[in-house]
Amino acid sequence: MAEAIVNNIDGINWHAYSAGTQPVGYVHPKALQVLAEIGIQHQGKSKSVDQYRNVPFNLVITICDSAAEECPIWLRQDRVLNHSFPDPAKDRGTEEEVLNVFRQVRDEIIKQIPLLLKTKTF
Repeated sequence: MAEAIVNNIDGINWHAYSAGTQPVGYVHPKALQVLAEIGIQHQGKSKSVDQYRNVPFNLVITICDSAAEECPIWLRQDRVLNHSFPDPAKDRGTEEEVLNVFRQVRDEIIKQIPLLLKTKTF
């Protein structure tokens, strides 16, 4: 969700790439659903950080504790920030309860990531 949100909110100043240390091979349908609720039609896919091995990023933001811990050493530049969000795909409950967790995480990403991007100086 973070990639889609950043690229739709601040795609002029920043271009986000999302990748995981253990990608599942698809974007969670509920993530796509809650993005669509706010007008973002995301066409992304599940990717591994390994495909970005030779990309010189200006900034890396990890968005969960496991990503911060598992982030490959080559990606750990001096420009790494961590902001931990719960993984909504791991939540259990009714369909609506899980969907609400996805919405909460989406809304927190919308609020927190742009603040990190605005306060980061190089």
